[in-house]
Amino acid sequence: MSTTNRPAEPYLDGTTRADTASRPWWRTGLFAGTALAAVIIGLGAWIVYGLGETPGMTTGDMAAGGEMGEMAADAPRIPPVLGYYGGEQVLFIHTEASDPQIAQTLEGMMGSPVPVVESLAAAPADARSPVYVFANGVTPEDTPAGPLGFQPDVFATAPGDEDYTPLRELVLVTWADDAEPRVLTSAEEVTQAEAAGEVNFERPGVVVNIPLLTWPGGQR
Repeated sequence: MSTTNRPAEPYLDGTTRADTASRPWWRTGLFAGTALAAVIIGLGAWIVYGLGETPGMTTGDMAAGGEMGEMAADAPRIPPVLGYYGGEQVLFIHTEASDPQIAQTLEGMMGSPVPVVESLAAAPADARSPVYVFANGVTPEDTPAGPLGFQPDVFATAPGDEDYTPLRELVLVTWADDAEPRVLTSAEEVTQAEAAGEVNFERPGVVVNIPLLTWPGGQR
């Protein structure tokens, strides 16, 4: 049985099988490296252009996301208010109040609407914590005043406390005539002043939704 002599098939680099034995080692390595680089570049291009979009997200979706970002940038900003908790300054906002008169006072203070939600006053006691609002006493010079023109409010709880809640029962604090008013910066100081007869408490039954924006060791 005879065999047919077929011409040697050329490689991609133009050489033939017969040339392989005589090719320098560096030429073989150069060709292999070039081929590997081409594969890597092609794979990278597929990843960048083929997988650049999030699965399930179209170009239109991404454009919509950009529009939402612009809308968020134009959203109204609620001005924060200064208060005290645990001897340190905190920032908070008033979002709703159960009493129309208090809501109007807070609106004038913040320059932002405070809707009236009367049902807040029906919240159970364990869903509320006191906020101490001063009806007289020290008028601050270095910090903004509270809603009634005196020292900033004092909070009894903050995020991280076991009994924290943003619903605050309004406690009006009035300094006694024979007391020496001073700035109180913690609920403990306020209750101690009340126990000593320096201040009097009045609870009008008003509940205000007051989320804290910053507190010792944390912020939103």
